[in-house]
Amino acid sequence: MSTITVFESVSLDGVMQAPGRADEDTRNGFAHGGWSNGYQDDISMGFAAEGMTQDGALLFGRRTYEDLLGFWSAASFENPFSDVLSRKTKYVVSRDASTKPVYPNSHLLAGDAPATVKRLRDGVDLDLTILGSGELVRSLHAAGLIDRYILLIHPIVLGSGTSLFGPADRVDLDLERALPTTTGVVIASYRVRG
Repeated sequence: MSTITVFESVSLDGVMQAPGRADEDTRNGFAHGGWSNGYQDDISMGFAAEGMTQDGALLFGRRTYEDLLGFWSAASFENPFSDVLSRKTKYVVSRDASTKPVYPNSHLLAGDAPATVKRLRDGVDLDLTILGSGELVRSLHAAGLIDRYILLIHPIVLGSGTSLFGPADRVDLDLERALPTTTGVVIASYRVRG
C-alpha cells in the first residue's frame, strides 16, 4: 500500500493559493500571486532537492498538473525541477474522463477523487506526493487518505486566498521534523496520527 504526502507552501494564515507566480491562480480576484518569492534560501532549496530525489510518484489535481507541468516544461532557465517533473511517474486526478494528460509518464485517474486515489493507494507500493492541488488535498484530507504533510510555513499573513484546509473532521498530527530557514520559513513535517 502507498503512502500519500502533501508538500505545500502556506502562509501563516493557511493560504496555499498561487505561491509561485502572479499569474499562477487569480481565481476569486486573488491578487497576491507569487507571495513565496524571496523566501527561498539554500536550506529550503536543499530540502526541496532532497525530496525530488526520492523514489515514488507525483499526484496532481488536473488544474495544478496543467499549470505546473506547463510552466516547468517550458522553462528556459537552469533549474532542478524540469527534469524531475518530466521523468517521474505522475497521476492526474480529474472528474472528466476525457482529460488527456499530455506530459511524459502521466496517467489519468478519472472520477471521484477519494475513490480513485484510494484504489491507486491500495493497488501500488510506492510513495505518492501531492504538489499544490488544493482541491484534491482538501478532498483527500476529508476522506482520511493523507498520511503526511510537509508544510513550508512562510512568515507572511495574506488575509485572503484559498486555504489549504477546508471544513473537515479533526485530525491530530505528530511533528516528525522541523527545519527553520534563514528567511523565517519553517519547514515542518507532520505525520497523521492513527
